[in-house]
Amino acid sequence: MAATHTSIERIGIDESGKGDYFGPLVIAAVFVDAVTQGELALMQVRDSKKISDGRILEMAPDIKTICPHSIVAIGPQKYNELYEKIKNLNRLLAWGHARALENLLDKVSCGRAIADQFGDERLILNALQAKGRTIVLEQRPKAESDLAVAAASILARAEFLIRLKRLSDEVGTSLPKGASSTVELAARMVIKKHGQERLTHVAKLHFKTTQAVLAGLA
Repeated sequence: MAATHTSIERIGIDESGKGDYFGPLVIAAVFVDAVTQGELALMQVRDSKKISDGRILEMAPDIKTICPHSIVAIGPQKYNELYEKIKNLNRLLAWGHARALENLLDKVSCGRAIADQFGDERLILNALQAKGRTIVLEQRPKAESDLAVAAASILARAEFLIRLKRLSDEVGTSLPKGASSTVELAARMVIKKHGQERLTHVAKLHFKTTQAVLAGLA
């Protein structure tokens, strides 16, 4: 079923890669108005978790064509540096959400944004206010039921998939999604081929997966 909609202009924000050991953390923001709302509904835009990877990669360029948007991709190396400094995933997410929103507000004027509930919304608002931005931010559970957030979830996932594939090609090993035993095996392969240091370039090191992989090598 297509996502529910209201006719008010808004920005939807969502992220991808948060639970994936390999690959970047990607945050996308998408501006939707009454016209693009109808177009997104016709395209059967819905939560990216309910759509196959192949279809996501097909839909993303169309969404980008019709909706003003902004994508912030934090590659593993940058992610690890930020996590070292911030030491808190919700704060890091808030920083990324604020960046994506800020970039989109350079292109469109909009007073309302909707994001998934992940923590303290003041973290996002404070980051925005530091740049002199004010916006009403609604955080709600299952926000992907809103078309704008669903569109953002597709753009974020598509960018994540493209970058994960690029990283896989660079290390010559298929880097799986998620954080399973298959992921641990791939991490060991990366270390065998390129040394432990290379993990910093492809993985989110604060995951428990890192300890499991390194313990297995000891």
